[in-house]
Amino acid sequence: RIDSVAIVDGTLVPTRDHRLAAPSKNYRYSTNVQVAIDAETRLVIATGDPQPGNRNDCTVYRDSGIADTLAERPVMADGGYRGNLDVIMPYRKPGKGTELPAWKDELNATHRRVRARIEHALARMKCWRILRDYRRAATT
Repeated sequence: RIDSVAIVDGTLVPTRDHRLAAPSKNYRYSTNVQVAIDAETRLVIATGDPQPGNRNDCTVYRDSGIADTLAERPVMADGGYRGNLDVIMPYRKPGKGTELPAWKDELNATHRRVRARIEHALARMKCWRILRDYRRAATT
């Protein structure tokens, strides 16, 4: 359904094909893959094309094609997607020493509870052996 909310997050998949993979945070060659799930059913609805693992989620979201796939629906993500205006993100603290108003804190708490679903989906996907050490060509 187009009117349902999608939740997006990126994950690093260790990849042995060095033509696409790049050294990333975990000092392994990996690719950054964007995964989108439906917020109600928690089923995977889209994945983006793999990008080098040393790129941040904001850039990979635009370059992998998943932004075009999800263009018609509301999309939730974490604070790492700041450059994408069509993504619903949590409120940031305004500056040093200042706190968010109570209503923004409540919205952030709700946002965290809903967004936890994508973290659980990614954890379930990484239980599969193929996503722990991808040995095929990175374009597949």
